[in-house]
Amino acid sequence: MSKINRTTHLMKVNKKPCDGCGIEKVIWKNHQRKRYCKQCWSAHATSPRTKPTVKRKALPSRSQKRIKQEAEYSAKRKIFLSSHPLCKANLPGICTNHSTDVHHTAGRIGDLYLDETNWLALCRSCHMWIETHPREAREMKLSKSKL
Repeated sequence: MSKINRTTHLMKVNKKPCDGCGIEKVIWKNHQRKRYCKQCWSAHATSPRTKPTVKRKALPSRSQKRIKQEAEYSAKRKIFLSSHPLCKANLPGICTNHSTDVHHTAGRIGDLYLDETNWLALCRSCHMWIETHPREAREMKLSKSKL
């Protein structure tokens, strides 16, 4: 068979009546036991479909475990700051000397959140400096690597 005959032979084999328009064309899509040509399928695919409306519950912003941890942290934080009233960083030029924040030197993930051995009492300005300058804070031993 020559190349031209093979192409026309394949085109004749693929042509079947379209269930959308009824004209014998190349079938583009078989959907639910119906055959559609390209034009009918694109019209069928863009027609509005009704989706079932299922109300989904909103995911909670915090888990119950984290809510309990935060309540425990709040109580421990008050005690920690009252027993450490002065800023431990005492950075020159920015320190206000009165501690208001608790810095988690090793991070706050998992059990580290409530581990007081990794807490550091700081004033707000020193805490902000440590958070924005992590490399320098690690060199000054005010923070630990979180890796």
